[in-house]
Amino acid sequence: MTPIETLTRILVAVVGIGISSMLIGRKFKISYVPLFIVFGIIFGPVALIIPRETAHELFDYVRVFGLVMILFTEGHNLSIKLLKRNFSTIITLDTLGLVLTALLSAWFFSWVFHAPFLVGFLFGAIISATDPATLIPLFRQHRVRQDIETTIVTESIFNDPLGIVLTAVAISMIVPEASGGLFAALSSHVGVYGGAVVYFFYEVLLSVLVGVVIGLFGYWFIKRAEIFEFPEIELFSLLLAFTSFFLGEQLQASGYLAATVAGIVLGNYKLIGHWRRIDIMDEVLTAIEREVEFNESLAAIATVFIFILLGASLNLSLFGKNLVGGILVAFFIMVVARPLAAVFLLKWWSPKEYLFISLEGPRGIVPSALAALPLSLATRYPNATLTVYWGDVILAVTVLTVLVSVITETLWLPLLRSKLLKGETLEDRIRRYEKVKDNIKTS
Repeated sequence: MTPIETLTRILVAVVGIGISSMLIGRKFKISYVPLFIVFGIIFGPVALIIPRETAHELFDYVRVFGLVMILFTEGHNLSIKLLKRNFSTIITLDTLGLVLTALLSAWFFSWVFHAPFLVGFLFGAIISATDPATLIPLFRQHRVRQDIETTIVTESIFNDPLGIVLTAVAISMIVPEASGGLFAALSSHVGVYGGAVVYFFYEVLLSVLVGVVIGLFGYWFIKRAEIFEFPEIELFSLLLAFTSFFLGEQLQASGYLAATVAGIVLGNYKLIGHWRRIDIMDEVLTAIEREVEFNESLAAIATVFIFILLGASLNLSLFGKNLVGGILVAFFIMVVARPLAAVFLLKWWSPKEYLFISLEGPRGIVPSALAALPLSLATRYPNATLTVYWGDVILAVTVLTVLVSVITETLWLPLLRSKLLKGETLEDRIRRYEKVKDNIKTS
């Protein structure tokens, strides 16, 4: 079979699996994510319809381009007004919470698998980002309070790119040659751990700056160029997303965080106009709304490809060997690491609300996209610490953690809601309606 025929077969299989999984998930009201991975495993290493090696090679490309579009789109959907309302909670979860989750996960992973701590830290960084977007349909179905839902979803929008930044720091500590010369230069002056801290802040601050500049440029260009009624707006959207990513990576910052911030700036175009006290033309509004819909479609397609190719690229023998340890690690992250890392929330939320937020943080798209990265690095840069064996273990345990967390936290959501949260009262509905009216007036 020629390479073109193989790629065509993979494309048909992935798209067919994606459509089938979505229909099944919608029918039985369950998350698509586990279905994508499970069907990927069935059509990949089990039935060999999708060749494992080819799936792994494609995954390396799809995860990069797919993540850029997903994070750019998530940024579009983040309202700065909603962020302000629970800013303290979100910033705490995405800084202290993120790092503590990574460190606790690192310790437990290292203990269970007898791994070097830096290998455990790489796993912890990869798995630190949450993906409650898988729960949004269930939030709607079970009427989770809007402030709780907004907090969990907004937390994820920020900790996705920040989890990638933390992973970049972990990689720099284990495989310095894979991260350029900046980390090495910093480490020579302030040590490895000091260099890691400085490198983290450098990546975050510079990435935010790049994202803001690109986002403002995009807003300025759309206002002045006559591309309102033509496909150029969609192409321009792609240009913004990947320019942000490219510039961030070229400056040894995080292209993913830069793309997220660019999406946030462009997605809050109405607020920009309000700050500048100008009226935004209807054509501009229509153009940006069309661009957002286009991005959401691309992000959905990228999600399908990432999860299915991840399942198809798994080594089932190693997956089976790490099954028990992987499940232990997954439950530790869900019921120990995240609640401990989120304990600061008790300052702003009641104990029951804190428990609900801390127990509803499934792992998803970012950990899945990064899962195979250690294996690729171990293959490309032979290293005494990060070996191919540890790359395989991290891949297997990350996939298990994603599967277990999504399935478990989807199933126990109705129980947690009934035990820990009050149902939406008439007052809540009136308040929510008034907020919507205020947003419309402001817009």
